[in-house]
Amino acid sequence: MASAGLAKLCSGRVHYAWVVLVVVFIAMLAGVGVRASPGVMIVPLERAFGWDVSTISGAVSLNIILLGATGPFMTGLMQVIGLKRTMLSCLAILAAGTGLSVFMTQPWQLFLTWGLMVGIGAGAGAVGMAAAVANRWFARRTALAMGLLTAANAAGQLVFLPLLALLAERYGWRGVAIAVTLAICAVIPVVVLLLPESPERIGLGALGAAPDALPQAHAPGSNPFAVAMNALRRASGSMDFWLLCLTFGICGFSTNGLINTHLISYCADNGISEVNGASILAVIGLFSLIGSAGSGWLCDRYSPRVLLFWYYGLRGLSLAIIPFTAFDQVSLGMFAVFYGLDWVATGPATFALTNEIFGRRDAPVIVAWIFAAHQVGGALAAYGAGAVRSLEGSYMLAFLASGLACLMASLLVLRVTPRASLAVAE
Repeated sequence: MASAGLAKLCSGRVHYAWVVLVVVFIAMLAGVGVRASPGVMIVPLERAFGWDVSTISGAVSLNIILLGATGPFMTGLMQVIGLKRTMLSCLAILAAGTGLSVFMTQPWQLFLTWGLMVGIGAGAGAVGMAAAVANRWFARRTALAMGLLTAANAAGQLVFLPLLALLAERYGWRGVAIAVTLAICAVIPVVVLLLPESPERIGLGALGAAPDALPQAHAPGSNPFAVAMNALRRASGSMDFWLLCLTFGICGFSTNGLINTHLISYCADNGISEVNGASILAVIGLFSLIGSAGSGWLCDRYSPRVLLFWYYGLRGLSLAIIPFTAFDQVSLGMFAVFYGLDWVATGPATFALTNEIFGRRDAPVIVAWIFAAHQVGGALAAYGAGAVRSLEGSYMLAFLASGLACLMASLLVLRVTPRASLAVAE
């Protein structure tokens, strides 16, 4: 096996967990590039087919909902058929969805490809899988590993969006669909060759584990539905679970649902070109990459609950203020830096709290359920902001509502009270 051979070459130099982290990061990066694509396709699709923003936003909201709704079951499937097979299946569905979309001419085809298939296939980059990789391969620096994987959401924009915006401007929406399909197809062989199922498969322990430590136990299950539902049954008895669901739902409401989907269109309303709008998103992505990695480092050292208070509070202020600025390159640049630093910083902190409350064994599936709430919030914002834009002719109310929701989340998260007695012994 290529992974076993590479592990031998790395022996004594670097733990293979870091190689796995890079491989999964690349797979997540490609998936995020696909999920971010509708942001640059809204205007070209309007021009090509005459579809209004609310129709296109409806398809985007469907894939956001499906990414969240299928996440716990994909994480459960990973425990039944394996991480590698699950990730490859998701990538194949993702490539099929974006590839078939090249031939669409009707709104229902948009919902089938960019809604249904992309929503299911995007599970390859879902937070539950990232949590499983972090817990399986890292006995220490777990939050840092999760922070780096979460940063793929930022890096996906950084790498793809300016290029995709340029393709959309020159070749229309079909150029975007072809580009992301080729990117996914290029990632599949990397996963096949370099991703082992677990450290034990290549004769290693997790990074930081004691030499005589037993292999990490994983939640058993005969089918993914049983694994997912058993975890939900256990978690639903805790008020902390519902608080994390609500606050992470607001996180989705204020990030991928609003900014990912509508910022470029908001910029276009104010005379800023699609390429420049995508460049602003790329700056957000760059600083979000820094913020997410930094959040993982901080969560290994400080209370993730207190960190979440600051993340949501500062994000809420940035969203509430931006509609009242001049909305020029200077104000948008300042917004990109300020907002970007804590855009996905909430991910590692929410994962760290889930680990504290429910233990490392069950945390991947439970955090996938929490992420489902994130996607519900994102879907509401994706569709709702589009509807507000269609009715009012402006996105201002959508941004104000999102900012106020974040300020509320900053207070709610302080009510989360991790209790060591609930956690499964590691």
